[in-house]
Amino acid sequence: MAKSEEQKEQKEQKAAPAQEQDVTEQTIVMAPVADPSGTPDSPDGEGTAPAAKEEKTKKKKKKQTIYTIKLIPDDNGDTKSIRLPARVLKFGLASVAAGALLFVGAFSYSVYSTFANQNGAAEIRELREVNNIQQEQLLQLSKKANALQDEIDQLTQLESDLRRMSGAGPAQDDGASDGSGLTNDGTNGKHDGQGGPYVQQPSLDNVSEALDNVEKDIEKRRASLLELQEQLKAQQESLGTPGMVSLPGSLVGSTVSVTTPTGWPARGEVSSPYGLRWNGSDFHPGIDIANDMGTPIVATADGTVTTAGWNAGGYGNMVDIDHGNGIMTRYGHAMQVVVSAGQHVRRGQIIAYMGSTGFSTGPHVHYEVRVNGQTVNPVSYL
Repeated sequence: MAKSEEQKEQKEQKAAPAQEQDVTEQTIVMAPVADPSGTPDSPDGEGTAPAAKEEKTKKKKKKQTIYTIKLIPDDNGDTKSIRLPARVLKFGLASVAAGALLFVGAFSYSVYSTFANQNGAAEIRELREVNNIQQEQLLQLSKKANALQDEIDQLTQLESDLRRMSGAGPAQDDGASDGSGLTNDGTNGKHDGQGGPYVQQPSLDNVSEALDNVEKDIEKRRASLLELQEQLKAQQESLGTPGMVSLPGSLVGSTVSVTTPTGWPARGEVSSPYGLRWNGSDFHPGIDIANDMGTPIVATADGTVTTAGWNAGGYGNMVDIDHGNGIMTRYGHAMQVVVSAGQHVRRGQIIAYMGSTGFSTGPHVHYEVRVNGQTVNPVSYL
């Protein structure tokens, strides 16, 4: 056994150089591979366990960093500590920053809204002031238009007196102005009932229409006075006698269509003309014909009654008649209405009796003529 072992050792010693040479030639240098449980020097990982545990502990400590805030009072009292984890502190700081941004945004918006509202309020005040100025100017203009109309009425009355005194006969355009001073029953000055819808502030359209009417009336008066002058000259030359004077609205020999408003709706006198009245403070969309309570009111043209009864807009007991072709007539402030809606009436038929209902100061009939919904001066239809 001993000899065999010695022989074996000798063989190994002889073969050793060759093996070492082969190993040297075939050696491959490789980077050591880190074992998750140990190091290259200790393949079983037992030698590196304390280092790995220490590294894990450091990571845990890093994740669980805690900040301490100390509150130290000035009177040497007890110091108070507040411990805040890093995550909580970061979240708190982020919340404070977000809140600050929201506060700044809300404050900025509030300031902007305040300035915007102030600017808007200033603009509204300026617009109101401008509107008040315009309304005042419009009221002054309407008063002037009303004053001019009154002067024209005085001239018209003066001309009528001259014609009556001279026997020259009525003017060709009698009944074509505003109707002030007209009468068809000889009761001039005995009745003064007025009314209509509730007071309507004059608008630019109303004042413009009133001024247009004034301008037209001036032209008519000028032409009428020139005609009167010629008639007086002719009378002086021929010593002629005055002609007969017919009542306004006479239908003798008339060829006007039965559906066109013509003539007076009631006997009486015009107590309130069409247009501006009461020193320009109200626009009157019709004319008021005043007489005794119970005076018959008749339709001025054939048509169909569309409204018959009480009106809450100031007209009191009212009748509306549709005559076709966009023309309708209105009769307000009646004491009693004797027709009904849908009824067909003829010119001259009694439809109501004069009263003082609604917005009224005395017995009269408020008479309107509307063409395509717009009021026109009814005097031109008398």
